[in-house]
Amino acid sequence: MKKHQKHTNITKRNNDTFASNELVLLGTKCGVISDIVKQVSKKLSNYKLAYFDASHAKDVAKNTLSEYVFHHDGNVEIKSTSEVNKFVQRLQFAQYDYVFINGNHYAGAKQVVFLDPEKEASINKRIAQISEVAFFIKMNEEITPFQSLKDKFSNWEEIPQYHITDVEKITQHIAGILKESISKINGLVLIGGKSTRMGTDKSELEYFGKSQKEHVKELLEKNGLTTFYSVGDYSDSLEKDSQIKDTFLNLGPFGGICSAFQKNPNVAWLVLATDVPFVNNELIQLLLAKRNPSKVATAIKGKGKEFVEPLITIYEPKAYPLLLQYLAQGYSCPRKMLINSDVEIVEVDDVLIRNINTPEEFEIAKSELKNQ
Repeated sequence: MKKHQKHTNITKRNNDTFASNELVLLGTKCGVISDIVKQVSKKLSNYKLAYFDASHAKDVAKNTLSEYVFHHDGNVEIKSTSEVNKFVQRLQFAQYDYVFINGNHYAGAKQVVFLDPEKEASINKRIAQISEVAFFIKMNEEITPFQSLKDKFSNWEEIPQYHITDVEKITQHIAGILKESISKINGLVLIGGKSTRMGTDKSELEYFGKSQKEHVKELLEKNGLTTFYSVGDYSDSLEKDSQIKDTFLNLGPFGGICSAFQKNPNVAWLVLATDVPFVNNELIQLLLAKRNPSKVATAIKGKGKEFVEPLITIYEPKAYPLLLQYLAQGYSCPRKMLINSDVEIVEVDDVLIRNINTPEEFEIAKSELKNQ
């Protein structure tokens, strides 16, 4: 008998306990943990990092008002009425590449264990919470993992160990973890537009001896991207597995991008329209080379343009919750999200990103491309 499913089964974002990627540090004094996190974060300032800790103040009254204190240099102090909740924290931490967690207060998915002789009893007490050790940090040269750790991890000798003073080695190890967490990129060719001014489907126009949608898909695939067509409805002329049907309806390109993220929220999406025929392989390679996965997106902007081009952009997984937040406010313009977010901008000559929208523009563009 088939089990009744109450909720729609959609693909979930890969999450640890409190964040997409987290590292729990435990086994020594909170001040030591905080100090290591600050030293490492300073050396890895090109990444977006956060630290999740508990207050050590006593007898603090429960907040009845959430306070947000903004400073002119961009810092903000937040005092919230909400309690720790993994679903809320995942939303709060969605924009971070990695979150460090004080494991003396909160348990998480992956751990760094300090070998501090003064805290052996604490480790023994928390041994059930220690499931995946990235590395050990020794408080002195002679110490080895405690017996409870040896008993739980038969491969303990293979787990790296660093001395507390080896900040550079600790940083390099964490940098390696960060690099491994970078999402792969898929391609998304937008072909669901109405093409009102052109009078015919712009994705079917031929500039290079084949339909533009085929050309764009091949352009992205040439650069190693698994690529899909974004469609309003499935087309019998295309393989079904190559299509992502809009599940966010009547929202244009915004809906196509969100639908791609709904299909797979764990990859970045290089979104490319079919009405920019001067976008070439060199531009795609430049966009990929300049990708900054710590930002919300990496977007192309014409040198003479005021704003980025939302349909020649790599959207990182962290863009998805932001897009949904803008949709919740009644906005379905991906450019609006991009110009109000932390985005890596790649400037190119305006001619490379020229939109072709009318039959006259098509004939001119086709002639120019033929003579290149």
